Amino acid sequence: MQNTDLEQKILDHVNRPGYQPVKPRVIAKKLQVPKEQAVEVRRAVKRLVRGEQLAYASDHLVRPAGPNDRKSGQIVGTFQRTQKGFGFVRPTAPLTISPAESADSDKSQDIYIPARRSADAATGDVVLVQLKRRRPRDPGPRGEIVEIIERQTHQFVGAYFTSGGSSYVQVDGTLFAQPIPVGDPGAKNAQPDDKVVFEMVRFPSPVHDGEGVITEVLGPRGKPGVDTLSIIREFDLPEEFDEDAMEEARLQAEQFDESVSDDRLDLTGETVVTIDPADARDFDDAISLKQLDNGHWLLGVHIADVAHFVRPKTALDRQSRDRATSVYLPDRVLPMLPEVISNSLASLQPGKPRYTTSAMLEFTDEGVRTSTEVHSAVIRSDKRLNYGQVDEFLADSAQKHGQDARATCHARATRFGEKVHRLLGDMHTLAMTLRRRRMKHGALELNMPEVKVELDRNGSVTGAHVEENTVSHQIIEEFMLAANEAVAELLHEKGLHFLRRIHGPPTPRKLKALTEFVKELGFEVENLQSRFELQKLLERVVGQPQQNAVNFAVLRSMQRAEYSPVEEGHYALASKCYCHFTSPIRRYPDLTVHRLIHTVLAGRKPRNDYDELIMLGRHCSDREQRAESAERDLTKLKLLHYLSERIGEEMDVVVTGVENFGLFVQGIELPAEGLIRTDSLTDDYYRLDRATHTLAGYRSGNVYRLGEKLRAAVARVDLDRRELDFRLIRREA
Repeated sequence: MQNTDLEQKILDHVNRPGYQPVKPRVIAKKLQVPKEQAVEVRRAVKRLVRGEQLAYASDHLVRPAGPNDRKSGQIVGTFQRTQKGFGFVRPTAPLTISPAESADSDKSQDIYIPARRSADAATGDVVLVQLKRRRPRDPGPRGEIVEIIERQTHQFVGAYFTSGGSSYVQVDGTLFAQPIPVGDPGAKNAQPDDKVVFEMVRFPSPVHDGEGVITEVLGPRGKPGVDTLSIIREFDLPEEFDEDAMEEARLQAEQFDESVSDDRLDLTGETVVTIDPADARDFDDAISLKQLDNGHWLLGVHIADVAHFVRPKTALDRQSRDRATSVYLPDRVLPMLPEVISNSLASLQPGKPRYTTSAMLEFTDEGVRTSTEVHSAVIRSDKRLNYGQVDEFLADSAQKHGQDARATCHARATRFGEKVHRLLGDMHTLAMTLRRRRMKHGALELNMPEVKVELDRNGSVTGAHVEENTVSHQIIEEFMLAANEAVAELLHEKGLHFLRRIHGPPTPRKLKALTEFVKELGFEVENLQSRFELQKLLERVVGQPQQNAVNFAVLRSMQRAEYSPVEEGHYALASKCYCHFTSPIRRYPDLTVHRLIHTVLAGRKPRNDYDELIMLGRHCSDREQRAESAERDLTKLKLLHYLSERIGEEMDVVVTGVENFGLFVQGIELPAEGLIRTDSLTDDYYRLDRATHTLAGYRSGNVYRLGEKLRAAVARVDLDRRELDFRLIRREA
């Protein structure tokens, strides 16, 4: 039974007339769930309580959620513990604001939890908080954790060591300040300095130590590949597919027929290309474009028809739904689908007929979309191109003078073929028109540095660089955005529920704080509640030393984008209706949209279950966040391994943050992030000036500020805590 099916059965049971609150095990018995699966009922109940669709009565009895639940002062949220022991809870739903409170209060304020009131909650746990009366000096709400509703995880990774005849594991990162006793590790033959996986038997709290048991030894710390395994285990990322899912994928391969059937639009005669990174592992989107007799553009965005191979309620669907997304680690991919599908059947390989769901979008010369049609189709890609090749082509085409330039363009046309040559030129023309139109409507473009780690054949880091957002990237981005928006509007007009990609506007309180921050950096801005003022600010800082700091500050002021059927637009994209349609190989929400399209095209009535989509959206959003965190942490860890062998090496850095304990900096050529500690600045005594976001010394001119360029040396690398310290060498002119 799938999670959503079980949750719906539980909801129906608890909300039926005459129901009396009982414990989850009684519900399991009433639903005739086998004893060995009763634990799934308990987990499903916790998820429903987390989503405020059910609630707990006394003694952990399950009852329906009521409209007055939060009036008791108890709320559900996610806990985040700091290194000092205290923490914060981010509410699942907005807090209720009394009329006496300011109109610009942030209804999603985090709740402060003192260390002594945090029980044994760990970062990421879903908890029940009892709000306390706010005192005049309290900057925000405060409370006490009264129950752990759902643990983020019981599995942790760390370095094994012994001390005083006892065995311990120091958990990676800063989740737990103290090492965790693990009893007798002899059964797993753990050796000091091994990286190990352990199960937390008892979580540490302010009044007692934690306790764990080692379940797996990953290998000696520093051995190639152990860092990747550590992240995979830490985030509980899935690796191998279940055998029934693999068998189903193989069967799909055997049954695949490349011929064009009558129920598919034959587009094999169109000029079609794919454009991806040079090291791309899957190819699920392709582009065609031609000019119509009326002067309009007909853009074809052809997306691999993954829904044809992955049918609902099959083993393949169960696996892909649970994973919800592919995870792109620096040295390997953990795909959402078996590679026989993602890298073969559904990969839009050149010269091979491939099934697609094709969005055909008509635009005027000014970039106004006049019509949208979606078809089940078959294409045959003419060329697989990478971003670098397209950027070279566009650079050559931009040269308008000289025989050499003409010869180069002719050579490029010969290399790609005349049809592809003309297609690329037309793609550039339309994409830039769409981009200008999107910016005119207030779309925001955050230039966040994306770090790409360079590896050798053994998986060791040889360097790193920041990926550039070049024109070729922008072309594909514009076409994907256009298709996503067009499909979302099509489904919305039909009155259907579907998984949208929503992004709510920032709160007035956060925008006020952002305004003060950028003014202190010297940027004169008006009311940043206007997206156009935000847009102007982001444009002004491009290429400036403060660019990263301002972009990070804007990002922190934003809400997180998520998947939901709620009819809310996408703030950053300035889109009233938006969904993800263009990557069903690597994102489950896209697959659900494809299935809905196929149902509509077949003239069948969609299931259209709003509550089910709410739960699925939360699941997919959580899985996406897990993947992003794992990718980010492993990139950081590999960079730290690289720098651990280069203590004393100097590099140019830029100040990205200022705190009383030091300067956060990022390397310019090698984009590693670290800290120059205040106590290492021995030429003066420094203090934080919060008004100007500077670290100021008592001597004249000794001031360090955001965006300042410095010369620094690698001073200390702590792989277990994932920390990097720099030592200041000098200021750069």
